Amino acid sequence: MTRDLKTYRAKRDFAKTAEPHGEDALPEGRSFVVQKHAASRLHWDFRLEWQGVLLSWAVTRGPSADTGARRLAVRTEDHPVSYGGFEGTIPKGEYGGGTVMLWDRGTWAPKGDVDEGLKSGSLKFVLSGERMQGGWTLVRMKPRGKEKGENWLLIKEHDSHESEETEGLVTEHMTSVSTGRSMEEIAADKPARKRKAAAKPKKTALPGFRPVQLAKLQTKAPDSDDWLHETKFDGYRCLAALASGEVRLYTRSGLDWTAQFGALVPEFERVDCRSALIDGEVIAPGVDTGMFSALQDRLKHGGALAFMAFDVLELDGKVLTERPLLDRKAALEGLLGEGVGALRYSSHVEGQGEEVFRRMCEAGQEGIISKRSNAPYRGSRNGDWLKIKCGHRQEFIICGWKPSDKPGRPFASLVMATREGGKLVYRGGVGTGFGAAQFRELKPLLAERKPVKKPFKTTPPTAGGTVWIEPDLVAEVSYAELTADGSVRHGVYQGLRLDKGPKEVRLEEEEAQVAKPKRGKGEAQVAGMRISSPDRLVFEDPPVSKREVAEHYAALAERILPFLKDRPVSLLRCPDGVAGECFFQKHRTQGMPEPVGTVSVETKDGPEDFISLSGAAGLIGCAQMGAIEFHIWGAKNRTLDRPDRLVFDLDPDEALDFAAVKAGALEVRRRLDALGLVSAPMLSGGKGIHVIAPLKPKAEWETVKLFSRALATLMAEAEPERYVATMSKAERKGRIFIDWLRNERGSTAVAPYSLRARPGAKVATPVSWDELEGITTAGAFNIASIRDRLALPCPLREASARAVTLGAQVLKRLEKQVQEGQE
Repeated sequence: MTRDLKTYRAKRDFAKTAEPHGEDALPEGRSFVVQKHAASRLHWDFRLEWQGVLLSWAVTRGPSADTGARRLAVRTEDHPVSYGGFEGTIPKGEYGGGTVMLWDRGTWAPKGDVDEGLKSGSLKFVLSGERMQGGWTLVRMKPRGKEKGENWLLIKEHDSHESEETEGLVTEHMTSVSTGRSMEEIAADKPARKRKAAAKPKKTALPGFRPVQLAKLQTKAPDSDDWLHETKFDGYRCLAALASGEVRLYTRSGLDWTAQFGALVPEFERVDCRSALIDGEVIAPGVDTGMFSALQDRLKHGGALAFMAFDVLELDGKVLTERPLLDRKAALEGLLGEGVGALRYSSHVEGQGEEVFRRMCEAGQEGIISKRSNAPYRGSRNGDWLKIKCGHRQEFIICGWKPSDKPGRPFASLVMATREGGKLVYRGGVGTGFGAAQFRELKPLLAERKPVKKPFKTTPPTAGGTVWIEPDLVAEVSYAELTADGSVRHGVYQGLRLDKGPKEVRLEEEEAQVAKPKRGKGEAQVAGMRISSPDRLVFEDPPVSKREVAEHYAALAERILPFLKDRPVSLLRCPDGVAGECFFQKHRTQGMPEPVGTVSVETKDGPEDFISLSGAAGLIGCAQMGAIEFHIWGAKNRTLDRPDRLVFDLDPDEALDFAAVKAGALEVRRRLDALGLVSAPMLSGGKGIHVIAPLKPKAEWETVKLFSRALATLMAEAEPERYVATMSKAERKGRIFIDWLRNERGSTAVAPYSLRARPGAKVATPVSWDELEGITTAGAFNIASIRDRLALPCPLREASARAVTLGAQVLKRLEKQVQEGQE
């Protein structure tokens, strides 16, 4: 298929411009080019070859290797492939008139279906250019108003080619990759510069072995959305070190097994990178995720091997271990794509751990590995990785064997042990799982071991007749359970573990819970939305479950949404409850429920998609993700540059009582009344009070910010012994900080009727000025008592109906107060 170039040709007079007409028939390829274009406005034209044309976007500020930068990319008409070699000047007055530089070029590889990505508005790809490299994404923005064009965002993905220098790409590279000329030299039609021959690349050092991350054994999978889940493979753990065509393959204990895994070496040599350290598992492909016995057979006698890659610790000289797991996996996927021969990327599922585990067991798999999605790589067994097995299976030390009276069978069973506290502990015998091949392998190995006396201080009577040997062989065994005295019941031999030494073998203790004994089971429905682990405790005193948090937001949605709907929102998420780790989140991430929407916000780094909710389903969806608090902007999505409220947060020193805070709130009200502004108090659910003055969205942020700072400063100067308008903790002693900083663009304040992630399950509650007089604490209402207020009108809603404009008259009144305060 070749795309249409009619639009491109209709816009140009080829008698006047040297741009190519595009009639040449070229074979389909995967080139990409970037042309720096000084037209009426400087921009960078980003072009991807696809189906016989160059798909084109105009990137207004140029590409950025900073993953936090979102560069606006306006879709333009398709260009001919031959345009990728164009550099020169388009005459003034012609379409796109100005200087064009060939700024970058190379090849690209899509991640997924390109046509589907263009249709859905999410196109992911890997660039191999002279300047732009690694993973990138183009994301289409929702049209605003009557916009007809397509506005996209060009975003760098996390990998070894990212940079913290936001403008680094465009400021470091100022000349053509083709002619070496500057924009001025191209405009003056000066001849091409001689390009220096590329220096011979230095040989990159091979990454050294690092201790591998290990998983703790658990009885159940975590069901929080902050965990991801992968298949538990039945093979040998392997750390692959690559650099300059050299490959070293290590076992989990650091043994060099490059020779044993030699079939994989040519596959690793094909990986396109300068250097890498990749964590994964070697398996026997094609036999139920690599049955261990089949793998052993292939290692001895030859046969196909595969490497399931699930993490990358170093890439192109950069150590990635401190980055979150999801970032590392994104870099790994960018490196391997869908796979390089027998090297395969291990995909994962985010959230729904119990369901993933159930399905794996139903499919006959060994189990799953669950990993904290935001955790760094620590190279220890610290609980960030968990293994959940569909059955019991682990390594044991062979410390003896029992003779057999059957012809052709060299032994009846193997006697097993583990090492606990430096001593061998008896674990019983294993007499099944042996075939002719296993007997042939084990017979000489047992015969050549040194005989020893009983290795245990006390041995059960069942061990009678055992031939004890030097305990240095390790076997993998599956079993039904351990008996009361710690022996294996119904053990089945799986094979020798030559990659593990006997000192590493401990009995894996199963932990019944993932973090704290707060995890619930199953799932529930709240207002039609799925809630996983509904009985997990979020608050301890009073006890409040995850289901009850979701029910709070369902019941109070009509109260919350008038203040929270259709504006940027930041979430305070506590996946393990308020006693666990909590964090703020303002951007939507993969795996969030569908009703959690976004709004594009222009930031200093370009447009970014912030979380924004439009209904009750979004509130409940956030509760499903462990969100406790909702913090809102002071402006709605449609008027982001014109706030619709003022917030004064009265934050008292701990030595002050609530009566002092109430007095401060009344003073703020008095001053606002004198200026003609209506206000309402809101109990913060913590220590203080928010005084909120609704506005008509007319004034811009700078005006609102200066107004709030002036009013707070007036109060602080009038009564310096009671109030302070600066953030300094030292100056707050015995006083109330009048926090006016909530009124800056991008700042947030807790939303009315939001729960607070503090003991007591308190709720931020608007009250009337008359009510405030009889209230004795900022945490007067909690998740239970707030329901009693649903029959009453909302004081803040009533104040919002009387919102005024922060206009000239109000500002003149404030100016008069300032002058009076200075007299």
